[in-house]
Amino acid sequence: MEVSYHGHSIVKIETNGKTILIDPFINGNELTDLKAEDVKADVIIVTHGHGDHLGDTVEIAKKNDALVIGNAELAAYLGWQGVKTHGMSIGGAYEFDFGKVKLTQAIHGTGYITDDQQIIYLGMPAGVLFMAEGKTVYHAGDTALFSDMKLIGQRHPIDVAFLPIGDNFTMGPEDAAYAAKLLQAKTVVPIHFNTFPPIKQDPHEFIKLLDDQSGKVLETGESIEL
Repeated sequence: MEVSYHGHSIVKIETNGKTILIDPFINGNELTDLKAEDVKADVIIVTHGHGDHLGDTVEIAKKNDALVIGNAELAAYLGWQGVKTHGMSIGGAYEFDFGKVKLTQAIHGTGYITDDQQIIYLGMPAGVLFMAEGKTVYHAGDTALFSDMKLIGQRHPIDVAFLPIGDNFTMGPEDAAYAAKLLQAKTVVPIHFNTFPPIKQDPHEFIKLLDDQSGKVLETGESIEL
């Protein structure tokens, strides 16, 4: 399994002959190395409906005939736009032919803000556990620190955890370091930082805050093998 980071909260997983893309916010993201028109994906997983996570999902999904996985309300909204979807809810899991997906709790806001100043409710925000080839990847989505992260790690031993560190909208570095301690993932990778002024952080300083976990800063486009 190859797992790569592409700026902000974009994570790509390549496994079982499939490409899974999480939170493809590309247009408007100066930190990504991807171009929406060139992206190839079989599956897209969206943690929640904010624009910097939903991003270019519809364009990429239609171009690639990709399956989009998200919470039930978000899946319904995308389905109305002609996208092939699979809706889930927090705590639920589903075994796909490319791997198993389980949505976890995330403490955050939700809703898509339209150009005409409307907010469309798009269900509860989520984290994602992705399991394939005997490996588990945890993408926390946008979230605050919460104590049940310990339960997530106990129930699903995690090989790599992608944790937001930007502060302001999510956990900051100190809370994310405590989250890493609760999760006990083998490797911890910081995400959701430096894209906008309010979330400027030094990811290398975050790594220094970790205890026993193996922290790794992935540069844009860099990957790790699991």
